[in-house]
Amino acid sequence: MNLDILLTQPWFAPCLAALIAVPLALLVHRIGGMVLRRLARPMPVLHTMLVKIQAPARFVLPLIALQMVWQAAPDDLRFIAGVRHLNGLLLIAAVTWLAIRAVNGIADGVLAKHPHDVADNLQARRVLTQTRVLSRTAATILLVAGASLMLMTFPGARQVGASLLASAGVIGIVAGLAAKPVFSNLIAGLQIALAQPIRIDDVLVVEGEWGRVEEITGTFVVLRIWDDRRLILPLSYFIEKPFQNWTRSSSQLLGSVFIYADYGMPLAPLRAEVERIVKSAPEFDGRFFNLRVTDASERTMQIRVLCTAASSSQAFDLRCTVREGLIDFMQREYPQHLPRLRIEGEAAPAAPEAAGAPAVRGEPAPA
Repeated sequence: MNLDILLTQPWFAPCLAALIAVPLALLVHRIGGMVLRRLARPMPVLHTMLVKIQAPARFVLPLIALQMVWQAAPDDLRFIAGVRHLNGLLLIAAVTWLAIRAVNGIADGVLAKHPHDVADNLQARRVLTQTRVLSRTAATILLVAGASLMLMTFPGARQVGASLLASAGVIGIVAGLAAKPVFSNLIAGLQIALAQPIRIDDVLVVEGEWGRVEEITGTFVVLRIWDDRRLILPLSYFIEKPFQNWTRSSSQLLGSVFIYADYGMPLAPLRAEVERIVKSAPEFDGRFFNLRVTDASERTMQIRVLCTAASSSQAFDLRCTVREGLIDFMQREYPQHLPRLRIEGEAAPAAPEAAGAPAVRGEPAPA
Protein backbone atom coordinates (compact mmCIF):
# COMPACT_ATOMS: atom_id res chain seq x y z
CA MET A 1 0.00 0.00 0.00
CA ASN A 2 2.82 2.40 0.89
CA LEU A 3 4.63 1.47 -2.32
CA ASP A 4 1.49 2.27 -4.34
CA ILE A 5 1.25 5.66 -2.65
CA LEU A 6 4.92 6.32 -3.36
CA LEU A 7 4.53 5.36 -7.01
CA THR A 8 1.63 7.76 -7.40
CA GLN A 9 3.68 10.72 -6.12
CA PRO A 10 4.41 13.18 -8.98
CA TRP A 11 8.04 13.62 -7.89
CA PHE A 12 8.80 9.89 -7.73
CA ALA A 13 9.75 9.42 -11.38
CA PRO A 14 11.98 12.56 -11.65
CA CYS A 15 13.77 11.72 -8.38
CA LEU A 16 14.30 8.11 -9.48
CA ALA A 17 15.69 9.32 -12.79
CA ALA A 18 17.97 11.73 -10.95
CA LEU A 19 19.26 8.97 -8.68
CA ILE A 20 20.15 6.94 -11.76
CA ALA A 21 21.51 9.84 -13.84
CA VAL A 22 23.98 11.20 -11.24
CA PRO A 23 25.91 7.93 -10.67
CA LEU A 24 26.00 7.33 -14.42
CA ALA A 25 27.41 10.80 -14.98
CA LEU A 26 30.06 10.23 -12.29
CA LEU A 27 30.95 6.90 -13.88
CA VAL A 28 31.30 8.55 -17.29
CA HIS A 29 33.47 11.25 -15.66
CA ARG A 30 35.77 8.69 -14.05
CA ILE A 31 36.17 6.37 -17.03
CA GLY A 32 36.19 9.12 -19.64
CA GLY A 33 38.71 11.15 -17.66
CA MET A 34 41.09 8.21 -17.31
CA VAL A 35 40.89 7.40 -21.02
CA LEU A 36 41.36 11.01 -22.14
CA ARG A 37 44.30 11.63 -19.80
CA ARG A 38 46.00 8.46 -21.01
CA LEU A 39 45.48 9.40 -24.66
CA ALA A 40 46.73 12.96 -24.02
CA ARG A 41 49.86 11.91 -22.14
CA PRO A 42 52.17 12.53 -25.18
CA MET A 43 50.71 16.05 -25.44
CA PRO A 44 51.78 17.97 -22.30
CA VAL A 45 49.55 21.01 -22.82
CA LEU A 46 46.37 18.97 -23.37
CA HIS A 47 47.26 16.58 -20.54
CA THR A 48 47.79 19.48 -18.10
CA MET A 49 44.46 20.99 -19.12
CA LEU A 50 42.63 17.68 -18.57
CA VAL A 51 44.18 17.33 -15.13
CA LYS A 52 43.12 20.89 -14.25
CA ILE A 53 39.48 20.42 -15.31
CA GLN A 54 39.09 17.12 -13.49
CA ALA A 55 37.54 18.70 -10.37
CA PRO A 56 35.01 21.00 -12.06
CA ALA A 57 34.05 18.27 -14.57
CA ARG A 58 33.00 16.14 -11.59
CA PHE A 59 30.25 18.71 -10.99
CA VAL A 60 29.47 19.68 -14.59
CA LEU A 61 28.51 16.21 -15.84
CA PRO A 62 26.07 15.40 -12.99
CA LEU A 63 24.52 18.86 -13.28
CA ILE A 64 24.01 18.35 -17.03
CA ALA A 65 22.37 14.99 -16.33
CA LEU A 66 20.12 16.54 -13.67
CA GLN A 67 19.17 19.39 -15.99
CA MET A 68 18.09 16.86 -18.62
CA VAL A 69 16.00 15.06 -16.01
CA TRP A 70 14.30 18.25 -14.82
CA GLN A 71 13.63 19.37 -18.38
CA ALA A 72 11.95 16.04 -19.11
CA ALA A 73 9.72 16.38 -16.04
CA PRO A 74 6.15 17.69 -16.52
CA ASP A 75 5.85 21.45 -16.58
CA ASP A 76 2.90 21.38 -14.15
CA LEU A 77 5.00 19.62 -11.50
CA ARG A 78 5.11 21.67 -8.32
CA PHE A 79 8.38 23.60 -7.75
CA ILE A 80 9.84 22.24 -11.01
CA ALA A 81 10.49 25.77 -12.33
CA GLY A 82 12.51 26.68 -9.24
CA VAL A 83 14.46 23.43 -9.38
CA ARG A 84 15.26 23.98 -13.05
CA HIS A 85 16.38 27.55 -12.33
CA LEU A 86 18.59 26.53 -9.40
CA ASN A 87 20.13 23.67 -11.37
CA GLY A 88 20.73 26.04 -14.28
CA LEU A 89 22.53 28.54 -12.04
CA LEU A 90 24.73 25.81 -10.59
CA LEU A 91 25.44 24.50 -14.09
CA ILE A 92 26.48 27.95 -15.36
CA ALA A 93 28.76 28.42 -12.33
CA ALA A 94 30.31 24.97 -12.82
CA VAL A 95 30.85 25.50 -16.55
CA THR A 96 32.46 28.90 -15.84
CA TRP A 97 34.73 27.25 -13.29
CA LEU A 98 35.61 24.52 -15.79
CA ALA A 99 36.39 27.05 -18.53
CA ILE A 100 38.65 29.11 -16.23
CA ARG A 101 40.46 25.97 -15.09
CA ALA A 102 40.88 24.92 -18.72
CA VAL A 103 42.50 28.26 -19.56
CA ASN A 104 44.80 27.99 -16.56
CA GLY A 105 45.65 24.40 -17.50
CA ILE A 106 46.62 25.42 -21.02
CA ALA A 107 48.75 28.23 -19.58
CA ASP A 108 50.50 25.87 -17.15
CA GLY A 109 51.15 23.38 -19.95
CA VAL A 110 52.69 26.06 -22.17
CA LEU A 111 54.87 27.32 -19.31
CA ALA A 112 56.02 23.77 -18.51
CA LYS A 113 57.34 23.48 -22.07
CA HIS A 114 59.32 26.73 -21.68
CA PRO A 115 61.13 26.73 -18.30
CA HIS A 116 62.53 30.15 -17.43
CA ASP A 117 65.02 29.05 -14.75
CA VAL A 118 67.80 28.56 -17.30
CA ALA A 119 70.77 30.74 -18.28
CA ASP A 120 69.42 31.88 -21.66
CA ASN A 121 65.76 32.44 -20.80
CA LEU A 122 64.84 35.28 -23.16
CA GLN A 123 62.37 33.21 -25.21
CA ALA A 124 60.99 31.57 -22.05
CA ARG A 125 60.36 34.96 -20.42
CA ARG A 126 58.60 36.15 -23.55
CA VAL A 127 56.30 33.12 -23.47
CA LEU A 128 55.81 33.50 -19.71
CA THR A 129 54.69 37.10 -20.01
CA GLN A 130 52.32 36.48 -22.91
CA THR A 131 50.82 33.37 -21.33
CA ARG A 132 50.20 34.91 -17.92
CA VAL A 133 48.69 38.14 -19.18
CA LEU A 134 46.49 36.46 -21.79
CA SER A 135 45.33 33.69 -19.44
CA ARG A 136 44.38 36.19 -16.73
CA THR A 137 42.57 38.35 -19.25
CA ALA A 138 40.67 35.33 -20.59
CA ALA A 139 39.81 34.18 -17.07
CA THR A 140 38.45 37.62 -16.22
CA ILE A 141 36.32 37.67 -19.38
CA LEU A 142 34.97 34.18 -18.63
CA LEU A 143 34.14 35.15 -15.05
CA VAL A 144 32.27 38.26 -16.19
CA ALA A 145 30.45 36.27 -18.88
CA GLY A 146 29.43 33.59 -16.38
CA ALA A 147 28.13 36.17 -13.90
CA SER A 148 26.22 37.92 -16.69
CA LEU A 149 24.59 34.66 -17.82
CA MET A 150 23.54 33.90 -14.25
CA LEU A 151 21.99 37.36 -13.87
CA MET A 152 20.15 37.03 -17.18
CA THR A 153 18.27 34.02 -15.83
CA PHE A 154 16.42 36.33 -13.43
CA PRO A 155 13.51 38.24 -15.02
CA GLY A 156 14.06 41.16 -12.65
CA ALA A 157 17.67 41.51 -13.69
CA ARG A 158 16.65 41.61 -17.36
CA GLN A 159 14.22 44.41 -16.59
CA VAL A 160 16.89 46.33 -14.72
CA GLY A 161 19.22 45.87 -17.65
CA ALA A 162 16.58 47.13 -20.08
CA SER A 163 15.97 50.17 -17.87
CA LEU A 164 19.65 50.94 -17.71
CA LEU A 165 19.95 50.66 -21.47
CA ALA A 166 16.98 52.98 -21.90
CA SER A 167 18.63 55.63 -19.72
CA ALA A 168 22.15 55.04 -20.96
CA GLY A 169 22.80 58.69 -21.83
CA VAL A 170 24.20 60.15 -18.63
CA ILE A 171 24.83 56.82 -16.95
CA GLY A 172 26.91 55.65 -19.89
CA ILE A 173 29.11 58.74 -19.73
CA VAL A 174 29.60 58.42 -15.98
CA ALA A 175 30.32 54.70 -16.25
CA GLY A 176 32.74 55.30 -19.09
CA LEU A 177 34.68 57.89 -17.08
CA ALA A 178 34.69 55.68 -14.01
CA ALA A 179 35.82 52.62 -15.96
CA LYS A 180 38.47 54.45 -17.97
CA PRO A 181 41.40 53.28 -15.77
CA VAL A 182 40.10 49.71 -15.87
CA PHE A 183 39.78 49.60 -19.65
CA SER A 184 43.05 51.49 -20.04
CA ASN A 185 44.88 48.86 -18.02
CA LEU A 186 43.05 46.05 -19.84
CA ILE A 187 44.12 47.38 -23.23
CA ALA A 188 47.63 48.06 -21.90
CA GLY A 189 47.79 44.46 -20.68
CA LEU A 190 46.96 43.15 -24.14
CA GLN A 191 49.56 45.47 -25.69
CA ILE A 192 52.20 44.29 -23.21
CA ALA A 193 51.32 40.65 -23.90
CA LEU A 194 51.57 41.09 -27.67
CA ALA A 195 54.26 43.77 -28.16
CA GLN A 196 56.16 42.90 -24.94
CA PRO A 197 57.96 46.10 -24.00
CA ILE A 198 58.51 44.33 -20.67
CA ARG A 199 58.63 40.68 -19.61
CA ILE A 200 58.84 38.75 -16.38
CA ASP A 201 62.38 39.05 -14.89
CA ASP A 202 63.33 41.97 -17.16
CA VAL A 203 65.72 44.50 -15.61
CA LEU A 204 64.20 47.98 -15.71
CA VAL A 205 65.07 51.49 -14.59
CA VAL A 206 61.78 53.21 -13.74
CA GLU A 207 61.30 56.46 -11.84
CA GLY A 208 65.01 56.44 -11.06
CA GLU A 209 64.81 52.96 -9.50
CA TRP A 210 66.67 49.83 -10.70
CA GLY A 211 64.85 46.52 -10.34
CA ARG A 212 63.45 43.36 -11.92
CA VAL A 213 59.90 42.69 -13.09
CA GLU A 214 58.60 40.29 -10.45
CA GLU A 215 54.93 40.04 -11.45
CA ILE A 216 52.57 41.28 -14.17
CA THR A 217 48.90 41.19 -13.17
CA GLY A 218 45.81 42.32 -15.03
CA THR A 219 46.09 45.85 -13.63
CA PHE A 220 49.62 46.53 -12.36
CA VAL A 221 53.27 45.53 -12.54
CA VAL A 222 55.38 44.67 -9.48
CA LEU A 223 59.00 45.80 -9.78
CA ARG A 224 61.40 44.32 -7.24
CA ILE A 225 63.97 47.01 -6.43
CA TRP A 226 67.59 46.01 -5.79
CA ASP A 227 67.18 46.54 -2.02
CA ASP A 228 64.06 44.29 -1.90
CA ARG A 229 61.54 47.13 -1.98
CA ARG A 230 58.58 46.75 -4.34
CA LEU A 231 57.55 49.44 -6.82
CA ILE A 232 53.92 49.05 -7.96
CA LEU A 233 53.04 50.65 -11.29
CA PRO A 234 49.85 50.47 -13.39
CA LEU A 235 50.07 48.66 -16.71
CA SER A 236 49.24 51.85 -18.58
CA TYR A 237 52.48 53.41 -17.25
CA PHE A 238 54.58 51.19 -19.53
CA ILE A 239 52.55 52.22 -22.57
CA GLU A 240 52.43 55.96 -21.89
CA LYS A 241 55.81 56.81 -20.31
CA PRO A 242 59.45 56.13 -21.18
CA PHE A 243 61.58 53.72 -19.15
CA GLN A 244 64.82 51.77 -19.52
CA ASN A 245 64.78 48.04 -20.25
CA TRP A 246 68.25 46.57 -19.85
CA THR A 247 67.23 43.08 -21.02
CA ARG A 248 64.94 43.91 -23.96
CA SER A 249 66.79 41.83 -26.55
CA SER A 250 69.65 40.37 -24.52
CA SER A 251 70.83 40.24 -20.92
CA GLN A 252 74.41 41.15 -21.93
CA LEU A 253 75.51 44.62 -20.87
CA LEU A 254 78.44 46.98 -21.38
CA GLY A 255 79.54 48.44 -18.05
CA SER A 256 81.45 51.69 -17.65
CA VAL A 257 83.80 52.87 -14.89
CA PHE A 258 85.04 56.45 -14.57
CA ILE A 259 88.08 57.49 -12.55
CA TYR A 260 90.00 60.77 -12.36
CA ALA A 261 93.76 61.16 -12.29
CA ASP A 262 96.41 63.84 -12.47
CA TYR A 263 97.89 64.72 -15.87
CA GLY A 264 101.16 63.12 -14.83
CA MET A 265 99.59 59.65 -14.58
CA PRO A 266 101.00 57.35 -17.33
CA LEU A 267 98.31 55.44 -19.20
CA ALA A 268 100.24 52.32 -20.24
CA PRO A 269 100.46 50.89 -16.70
CA LEU A 270 96.78 51.65 -16.20
CA ARG A 271 95.87 49.75 -19.37
CA ALA A 272 97.94 46.79 -18.28
CA GLU A 273 96.34 46.79 -14.85
CA VAL A 274 92.83 47.03 -16.35
CA GLU A 275 93.59 44.02 -18.56
CA ARG A 276 94.81 42.05 -15.55
CA ILE A 277 91.80 42.99 -13.39
CA VAL A 278 89.16 42.38 -16.06
CA LYS A 279 90.52 39.06 -17.29
CA SER A 280 90.84 37.72 -13.76
CA ALA A 281 87.28 38.75 -12.81
CA PRO A 282 84.75 35.87 -12.97
CA GLU A 283 82.00 38.30 -14.04
CA PHE A 284 83.79 39.21 -17.32
CA ASP A 285 82.25 37.39 -20.31
CA GLY A 286 85.30 37.82 -22.57
CA ARG A 287 83.64 40.00 -25.21
CA PHE A 288 85.24 43.43 -24.88
CA PHE A 289 87.12 45.87 -22.64
CA ASN A 290 89.19 49.02 -23.13
CA LEU A 291 90.51 52.16 -21.41
CA ARG A 292 90.23 55.67 -22.88
CA VAL A 293 90.70 59.23 -21.69
CA THR A 294 87.27 60.69 -22.38
CA ASP A 295 87.54 64.19 -20.90
CA ALA A 296 89.96 66.65 -19.36
CA SER A 297 89.44 69.59 -17.02
CA GLU A 298 91.83 72.23 -15.73
CA ARG A 299 92.78 69.90 -12.84
CA THR A 300 92.31 66.23 -13.86
CA MET A 301 91.73 63.93 -16.78
CA GLN A 302 88.71 61.61 -16.90
CA ILE A 303 89.55 57.97 -17.61
CA ARG A 304 86.80 55.61 -18.75
CA VAL A 305 86.98 51.82 -18.64
CA LEU A 306 84.46 49.72 -20.59
CA CYS A 307 83.92 46.03 -19.87
CA THR A 308 81.20 43.52 -20.72
CA ALA A 309 79.26 41.01 -18.63
CA ALA A 310 76.53 38.45 -19.24
CA SER A 311 73.88 40.15 -17.07
CA SER A 312 73.15 43.41 -15.31
CA SER A 313 73.99 42.09 -11.85
CA GLN A 314 77.32 40.71 -13.08
CA ALA A 315 78.03 43.98 -14.88
CA PHE A 316 77.50 45.89 -11.62
CA ASP A 317 79.87 43.59 -9.72
CA LEU A 318 82.45 43.80 -12.51
CA ARG A 319 82.35 47.60 -12.46
CA CYS A 320 82.89 47.62 -8.71
CA THR A 321 85.82 45.19 -9.06
CA VAL A 322 87.50 47.32 -11.75
CA ARG A 323 86.95 50.54 -9.83
CA GLU A 324 88.35 49.14 -6.58
CA GLY A 325 91.31 47.55 -8.38
CA LEU A 326 92.33 50.75 -10.18
CA ILE A 327 92.05 52.86 -7.05
CA ASP A 328 94.17 50.35 -5.12
CA PHE A 329 96.72 50.25 -7.96
CA MET A 330 97.07 54.05 -8.09
CA GLN A 331 97.29 54.36 -4.30
CA ARG A 332 100.02 51.70 -4.23
CA GLU A 333 102.07 52.52 -7.34
CA TYR A 334 101.32 56.13 -8.29
CA PRO A 335 100.02 57.98 -5.23
CA GLN A 336 101.62 61.21 -6.48
CA HIS A 337 99.24 61.21 -9.47
CA LEU A 338 96.00 60.98 -7.54
CA PRO A 339 93.72 64.00 -8.04
CA ARG A 340 94.84 66.94 -5.91
CA LEU A 341 94.25 70.66 -5.72
CA ARG A 342 97.32 72.80 -6.58
CA ILE A 343 97.71 76.37 -5.39
CA GLU A 344 100.13 78.29 -7.62
CA GLY A 345 101.63 81.62 -6.44
CA GLU A 346 104.80 83.53 -5.60
CA ALA A 347 107.11 81.75 -3.21
CA ALA A 348 106.96 83.29 0.28
CA PRO A 349 110.27 84.68 1.64
CA ALA A 350 111.98 82.33 4.01
CA ALA A 351 112.12 83.42 7.63
CA PRO A 352 115.62 84.24 8.89
CA GLU A 353 117.03 81.52 11.02
CA ALA A 354 118.79 82.34 14.24
CA ALA A 355 122.26 81.09 14.90
CA GLY A 356 122.22 77.54 15.98
CA ALA A 357 118.76 76.94 14.44
CA PRO A 358 117.95 73.26 13.98
CA ALA A 359 118.66 71.76 10.58
CA VAL A 360 115.40 69.79 10.64
CA ARG A 361 112.12 71.54 11.44
CA GLY A 362 110.26 70.23 14.37
CA GLU A 363 113.38 69.24 16.34
CA PRO A 364 114.25 71.30 19.47
CA ALA A 365 117.22 73.62 19.25
CA PRO A 366 120.27 72.53 21.13
CA ALA A 367 120.74 74.16 24.47
